[in-house]
Amino acid sequence: TRPKRASEVEGQHYYFVSPEKFQKMADAGEMLEYALVLNSHMYGTPKVPVEKALAGGSDVLFDIDWQGNRKLVEVAKDDVVSIFLLPPSWAELERRLRTRAQDSAEEVSRRLARSQEAISHYKEFKYVVINNDLEETVRQVHAILEAERLKRRRLADLAGFVESLKP
Repeated sequence: TRPKRASEVEGQHYYFVSPEKFQKMADAGEMLEYALVLNSHMYGTPKVPVEKALAGGSDVLFDIDWQGNRKLVEVAKDDVVSIFLLPPSWAELERRLRTRAQDSAEEVSRRLARSQEAISHYKEFKYVVINNDLEETVRQVHAILEAERLKRRRLADLAGFVESLKP
């Protein structure tokens, strides 16, 4: 429900809706997860695109905060692979927020003030990655997802395959 930044493209980065439309979607059960973020704007994920992607055999990557993660775990605990990204330092977090030049100084200060609370929720996630280098972070996330795909409970018809190996 927040205003679109100049660099963002509707439908590519986010879908921007009015608070009234968002509330109607939430009330109608159309949201998989949603939360009030930074006490100012609602963020959420509509169910239908996620369900279509999953039905097509795709993984779905969410860029959500701890509140959204809690909601996803409530509705799909066994399917959620949660990864908490931590900054390498407080100074680096502040530098990144200030140099991306997408938010006002007031908004950056507000985000920093709320970051300590957000960081305190890292224990609610299955994995934690320290985002020091983007390429390494991406590599680590891929490794986590590959390992999760190989878990016995995720392998479709494994019992049937094992049965077929018997002489």
